[in-house]
Amino acid sequence: MSTAYVAVYDTLADWEIGHLVVELRTGRFTGVPWDVVTVGETLESVVTMGGMRVVPDVTIADVAPDAGDLLVLAGSGQWDVGGSEAFAKLAGQFLDAGVPVAAICGATAGLARAGLLDERKHTSAAKEYLQATGYQGSDLYVDARAVVDRDLITAGPDSPVQFARAVMERLELADERKREAYEGVFHRADPAAYATLVG
Repeated sequence: MSTAYVAVYDTLADWEIGHLVVELRTGRFTGVPWDVVTVGETLESVVTMGGMRVVPDVTIADVAPDAGDLLVLAGSGQWDVGGSEAFAKLAGQFLDAGVPVAAICGATAGLARAGLLDERKHTSAAKEYLQATGYQGSDLYVDARAVVDRDLITAGPDSPVQFARAVMERLELADERKREAYEGVFHRADPAAYATLVG
């Protein structure tokens, strides 16, 4: 079974990764369930932005890129104050090893500060948001809901469904018709897409 490591830290933005984590864990529309493992800097519980308490399964020290198939990084107030550097470093290790990293909202700023967006197409909340980090990759910024460039998937905070779809695309989970139906159901509320999604 494939493994998705999901980073958890205080003020994690629950909604940004909710669609993705559910689809990975259940495989309900892809037919391929994944093992979802939460990763903390320590094993102490964290409290998400929505007030849910999460106890990490493992610590960063227990994680190696060759033991996983994906690293997921949600936004959080931590990223905007220069925190979570250990997770940005872990993301660099995953990317160096050719293992996909999916980052949304504030996590993209953390990756920008770490230089991980300087040579990859990417998106975020806004171009100006990343430019404030002083990074060198602004010419590769794409104004889109989600962007996939090799092993990096990025999205802004308003695009959790597109983020999930983009990760499924990079991981080759479900075909394009089903991924389009997924966005149709969960983003556009298109009842006609449901039959394709569950078919």
